[in-house]
Amino acid sequence: MPEGGREAVVDSWRGMYEVWAPQAARVEVELGGSRHDMSPGRDGWWSAPGDEHGTAYAFYVDGEGPYPDPRTRRQPYGVEGPSMVCDHARFTWGDQEWRGRDLRGSVIYELHVGTFTPEGTFRGVIGKLDHLVSLGVDFIELMPVPPVPGRRNWGYDGVDLYAVNEEYGGPDGLKMLVDACHRAGLGVILDVVYNHLGPSGNYLAKFGPYFHDFKGSYWGDAVNLDGPGSDEVRRYFIENALQWLRDYHVDGLRLDAVHALHDARAVHFLEELAAEVEALSTSLGRPLTLIAESDLNDPRLVEPRESGGFGLQATWNDDVHHALHSAVTGETQAYYADFGSLSALAKVLTHGYFHDGTYSSFRGRSHGRPATGVPGYRFVCCVQNHDQIGNRPLGDRMQPEQLWPAAGLLLTSPFTPMLFMGEEWGAGTPFYFFTDHFEPSLAESEGDRRRIEFERFGYDWKAPDPQEESTFLRSKLDWTELEEDGGVSLLGWYRDLIALRKTYPELADPRLDRVKVRFDEDRHYLVMDRGSLRVLANFGGLPVPVRLSPGARRLLLASDEAIRLMDGDVYLPAQSLAIVQT
Repeated sequence: MPEGGREAVVDSWRGMYEVWAPQAARVEVELGGSRHDMSPGRDGWWSAPGDEHGTAYAFYVDGEGPYPDPRTRRQPYGVEGPSMVCDHARFTWGDQEWRGRDLRGSVIYELHVGTFTPEGTFRGVIGKLDHLVSLGVDFIELMPVPPVPGRRNWGYDGVDLYAVNEEYGGPDGLKMLVDACHRAGLGVILDVVYNHLGPSGNYLAKFGPYFHDFKGSYWGDAVNLDGPGSDEVRRYFIENALQWLRDYHVDGLRLDAVHALHDARAVHFLEELAAEVEALSTSLGRPLTLIAESDLNDPRLVEPRESGGFGLQATWNDDVHHALHSAVTGETQAYYADFGSLSALAKVLTHGYFHDGTYSSFRGRSHGRPATGVPGYRFVCCVQNHDQIGNRPLGDRMQPEQLWPAAGLLLTSPFTPMLFMGEEWGAGTPFYFFTDHFEPSLAESEGDRRRIEFERFGYDWKAPDPQEESTFLRSKLDWTELEEDGGVSLLGWYRDLIALRKTYPELADPRLDRVKVRFDEDRHYLVMDRGSLRVLANFGGLPVPVRLSPGARRLLLASDEAIRLMDGDVYLPAQSLAIVQT
């Protein structure tokens, strides 16, 4: 094995069972009811002759087990069952013409496989790709797909990180979805979780020092990225990332809550990961994208490694969401407290971050740093996502009348827009938090844990039991809503906005210093200049006339048929948006 760790797993099955267990005196592999000793090798690795595709197996460590393979490629019997040999090379791909997709100029569509369609499977998603293509999005972003406890989960309780949830369709099901997306012209981004593992079926600590002995976050033990043995732990997660991009042909990864990664080493895990992914991208000849979810407001995540940054392609920007949400809903509790004015919205549209060293009342301290020189496309922004809906006790979405102006401003902004499934027609179905824990202690306490996690938000916490199957079923999209007049109209608005964004280059221009914004706090309207185009949004409850100087030549798109352009004035009804050309 090479110095510094095990080589990256290749496409095909190696014909060997291999596992890292540096502190073990004996490791066995169980096959067909019989246990066989494995041979110790370098750097704590153990090996034994392998079997063919489809063989079930498990490991014993110093007599304890059976445990799934930490790098199991398939986990057909759930998180507590044996692993199964899975040879990636057996799958026949049909996306040979796919050359990848760049994040710049793109629109992302986030979805949860289990609730996106009635089937709740990868095949179900394939059946809706025509809808997404006609909508005009460029990427789908899948919430996490590794195995989870039980049959239903958001995915952030995942374990066996190299495998794919069998409820969704297993490894081949994911490959079929990616293949179909590529043939339809859509890229695929996969949400991955490296800051913690789920509470059930997590046996990594039985094999080696995968975790620190302290809580890394509210969700679980800190992953050992910088302590003794952390070289191999880092390789575990880096090779996992490379597997999705190489063996599953995925185009990008969304990295969950990177602020919960604890790494004090000189070369941060994210920097190392970015370098490895860049090397793979060069080898494959197609762009690969890393997007961080971060609560840090730190532009170093996306700054070049040569300049001291981590070299990721993009980061989620919650400040943009908070400012848009407050503008259309009027909510100012919890972390919305600092965003209850149009000046906050104007700042994020022109600077990216609102908290760029300013005082955050929610945190009780100053927060963030300026994003000077960072192009807008490196910020993935939304008006809704799984967290912003599902972390509300009733999983309630924005109302359709709120989505018209909110979506209009998002899709004409200098950022990379992201939509959440069903948003484009104003879905009336909630998106609750749901689980299916089989351990009684977890099942009984999950509802209280959620209530405690969000007690600072001031909600009247009357959420449905996350363990009840009905909570999951009620979260499924109702596609018949697309047959209703309101759904058809809003869908047309989203399609027109995306088409307009791709027709007029100034709408996707990522240079924040070219965005000019003026607003009237009292009458609650805002005007954003995007080159020759002006975006006018009325977030208030009363109609307003807005004077444009110089005068507007024509009205390109309007959210309300009552919007009028007269002698340089634009008449805006309540909660409406117009795009004019000057």
